[in-house]
Amino acid sequence: MLYKSILYSVRKCPQPRQLHHMPKAPLPGEPAKPYTLTEVPGPRTEMLMNEFSKIQQVGSIQYFADYQRSVGNYLADIDGNVFLDMYMQISSIPLGYNHRSILGALSCAGNQRIMANRPALGLFPGLEWPCKLQDTLLQPCVAPKGLPCVFTAMCGACSNEYAIQAAFIKYAERHRKDKDFTQEEKTTALYNKPPGCPELSILSFEGAYHGRTFGALALTHYKYIAKIDIPSLPWPIAPFPHYLYPLDQHEKENKKEDALCLEQKSIPLIIDEIQTGGAATGRMWAHEYFELNTPPDIVTFSKKMQASGFYHSSEYMPAHPYRIFNTWMGDPGKILILEAILQTIEAEDLLTHVCHVSNYLLCQLNTLQYEFPQLINSVRGRGFIIAFDMACRDTRDKLLHQLRCKGVQVGDCGVKTIRLRPCLIFGEYHADVFLDILRDCLQNFSES
Repeated sequence: MLYKSILYSVRKCPQPRQLHHMPKAPLPGEPAKPYTLTEVPGPRTEMLMNEFSKIQQVGSIQYFADYQRSVGNYLADIDGNVFLDMYMQISSIPLGYNHRSILGALSCAGNQRIMANRPALGLFPGLEWPCKLQDTLLQPCVAPKGLPCVFTAMCGACSNEYAIQAAFIKYAERHRKDKDFTQEEKTTALYNKPPGCPELSILSFEGAYHGRTFGALALTHYKYIAKIDIPSLPWPIAPFPHYLYPLDQHEKENKKEDALCLEQKSIPLIIDEIQTGGAATGRMWAHEYFELNTPPDIVTFSKKMQASGFYHSSEYMPAHPYRIFNTWMGDPGKILILEAILQTIEAEDLLTHVCHVSNYLLCQLNTLQYEFPQLINSVRGRGFIIAFDMACRDTRDKLLHQLRCKGVQVGDCGVKTIRLRPCLIFGEYHADVFLDILRDCLQNFSES
């Protein structure tokens, strides 16, 4: 069962405790505020998109970024516009743009050689590889409790794909009772038939998104455009709870919704933390808030962790080599970047920072929710995984356009939802900049 983290709304709005690392001004090198000099997309982006469209589908591109000029919480485009980025490359940038610790790691000559000679890690890992994994992904304060093993992969979708394979392999090994593969299993596996390829399935939730590789796509029920025309697997889909907000005012209704949607079974639990992991919620992993009686069997990660893969208990270690394998099996360069990120998280106490700034931001969004109830509702979040709904899709899309024109980059989700995914160094100052612009946009809607 793949399980997405549930978003929570804050119950109270206390004044946030002032911390020394919560800036009341832009971070060094950042502009004071976002600004736009052209329409978005601007003329240079339009011209480049026309050229690019000859070799690739460009309909999803919003604008071409200028990463040389981007800094901290601000993303520049090639037309001279500068955006307060509260989406951060679909929640994948942990320390903002051009952070000194990451640039420093990449400037080290020894690290450059590791990146220049990218190995096939399953065959020829460098001598530093085991130690690097121990010092980063397997640190006690990083690895999910109870999961001492890790498999590295290339991306979030691959992480889920290989996690699924690990679950199937373990299930089959348990039922095989440590016996060798039968000749029938070996033969039928080559022709996609049982018993070599058993008829097993993964349970996922309605509305889920777990990636676009074949197995992960079978677990994705988010947008039809990702699935249409592609054969899939007839795996079961469970209803996902649709909660009422604020949560503290609808506990009875939401408990009833849980009871209707979820049955406990004796099956492996895979928690997808691709987007929610890496300190985004104020803890290293969102499932830490769930207070599980036993650890999950597998936890997948990517995005803010830079490296991708999955953690697992020792029993999910395949008995044979090449069971789960590809050429690169991850990227040592991403581990070097992660090392710098983890050092910064600890040095700047960013877990505490995220909790306090997000509490401040959620409280202010709740205030806007009561100020403009006809426009904005269902404010919810945990740390910097934040969302709110607009009255309808059309209003949501208009707000997205207005925010972008005023220099704020956010994301959309579902039918009428706006999602915020700022980086870990996003401060109260940046929240105030966003809230002022958001209030102006909502006020314009009210007056029109």
